[in-house]
Amino acid sequence: MGKYFGTDGFRGEANKNLTFEHAIQIGRFLGWYYGAKEGKKAKVVIGKDTRRSSYMFEYALCTGLMASGADAYIMHVTTTPSVAYITRVDDFDCGIMISASHNPFYDNGIKLLNGNGEKMDEETILKVEDYIDGKIEIPVAEREQIGRTVDYVAGRNRYVGYLISMSKYSFKDVKVGLDVANGAAWQLAKGVFDALGAKTYVMNDSPDGCNINTDCGSTHIEHLQKFVVDNGLDVGFAYDGDADRCLCVDEKGNVITGDHILYIYGLYMKERGKLLNNKVVTTVMSNFGLYKALDKVGIEYEKTKVGDKYVYENMVANGHRIGGEQSGHIIFTKYATTGDGILTSLKMMEVMLAKAKPMSELAAPVVFYPQVLKNVRVKSKPDAQNDPDVQAAVQKVAGELGENGRILVRESGTEPVIRVMVEADTDEICEKYVDSVIDVIKAKGHLAE
Repeated sequence: MGKYFGTDGFRGEANKNLTFEHAIQIGRFLGWYYGAKEGKKAKVVIGKDTRRSSYMFEYALCTGLMASGADAYIMHVTTTPSVAYITRVDDFDCGIMISASHNPFYDNGIKLLNGNGEKMDEETILKVEDYIDGKIEIPVAEREQIGRTVDYVAGRNRYVGYLISMSKYSFKDVKVGLDVANGAAWQLAKGVFDALGAKTYVMNDSPDGCNINTDCGSTHIEHLQKFVVDNGLDVGFAYDGDADRCLCVDEKGNVITGDHILYIYGLYMKERGKLLNNKVVTTVMSNFGLYKALDKVGIEYEKTKVGDKYVYENMVANGHRIGGEQSGHIIFTKYATTGDGILTSLKMMEVMLAKAKPMSELAAPVVFYPQVLKNVRVKSKPDAQNDPDVQAAVQKVAGELGENGRILVRESGTEPVIRVMVEADTDEICEKYVDSVIDVIKAKGHLAE
């Protein structure tokens, strides 16, 4: 990770840690780097979620891009995976998504994608940061070289058509609930499900700029659970603010996590001879229950650091076809270069319809170990993580758990947070050990003010 950019873009509170000046500078650099530096006019596509500040950052990025001679193609409110898809298929030099994903509305982020629709490489990110810090000087465009903006809602529509084409089955008479989190999917998801014939029930589809992710979406899935049960729905899907993740709710109101999805679709692929290398890619946050279920059906797995960036890198390097995170970032490399919430929900529908089984039955073999995860806001993530007393507390817990559980303490890639997670036989044991480590972090003075 760099000085400004984490594992999923440059994030911070709008106009506090991430300012409109930063956005102008990022636009300035990208417009020059992919354009004038190469002796051409750069083409850059931009999408945004529904946050109030996303409009400000969109215009600031466009200003920077045009000042460096690039043309900015604006997709307006759309999802992160749609920007990745359009960047790739419409031959853009790079793509930009304005979103802080599942974070509250007052935060925002700028995610950069290369011409293949993949997360930008570290080398280019570091050059962007050097420009922000004044280490690089670039010229401005003049006269006819100044760039322009282009309304590109057509790109968003083409992405919707692509999603619809993904389905092998009609959804006729299937009752589907969607929680679109007052976010980027609010105009897209229902249209896709309606076009495929589903009886679609939608909640949290009235964004006002300040309610994205607020008590809704994949981070507050309890509302979709109730919605599915109260309306007698067959299945429900919840997205986050930029719709690059998806969690499900079965017909009984149970939560189907990213780990369940990896098992359900991984097994479906294996049964059809489509699971290349017989492997599913997970992260270190995946539950023991997933691995036990995969072992039982003879599917192998690999573990990466937390972050869909690392999952994708592993998949590309080794030719794997499915991978993801417990949080719902699921990547199907045959169809996408990033997690795609709507695509994931379509794939889960496919398994339900192909096997003629309810979601609860498909997920039943994955029996989770109790898991408690708590986030601690700290002054310095490295200082807290590397404190000898904190490390000793972690080792003590690991020793006491032995083979009956595990502890994982890691830094968030996008927030000033240390995450402490324990899996064990009971919730009480998990709580006790998580709190024991957090108590040491507090006692050593690492908590943020």
